[in-house]
Amino acid sequence: MNWVPLRMVARPVMVLLTIISLLVLVRGHNEPGGGFIGGLLGAAGFLVMALADSPQTARRLMRFSPATYLGTGVLLATGSGLFGLVQGQAFLTGQWWFALPGIGKIGSVLVFDLGVYLVIFGATLQILLGLLNVKEEERRAP
Repeated sequence: MNWVPLRMVARPVMVLLTIISLLVLVRGHNEPGGGFIGGLLGAAGFLVMALADSPQTARRLMRFSPATYLGTGVLLATGSGLFGLVQGQAFLTGQWWFALPGIGKIGSVLVFDLGVYLVIFGATLQILLGLLNVKEEERRAP
């Protein structure tokens, strides 16, 4: 898409959505949805960049492929359940390590939410950037 107003605001919007997504992740880990909603917000930021410039630009800004984020998230979410097993409790039992003012308790629940964040971020961008690539290829075809 070559719409000048969108290109002008794309980078600031991407940065703003990324910051908000991280705040939702950290602040929302004591409530349902912190990782899920945060991952969607983070993906939305990169989607704006892909729409304003190209899917390749968004992929370059992500540093890693969406599949890498997805796989890392699955490993983190699964690994967070091992903290409970090590303590002799059930798999995925929350373990609290310390508290930070303004954020709340930090523990295995935040690790799980970070895993969910990365899974949603990676899966959403894998699908949407793939669809944008198909759309670009159709547009270029004679």
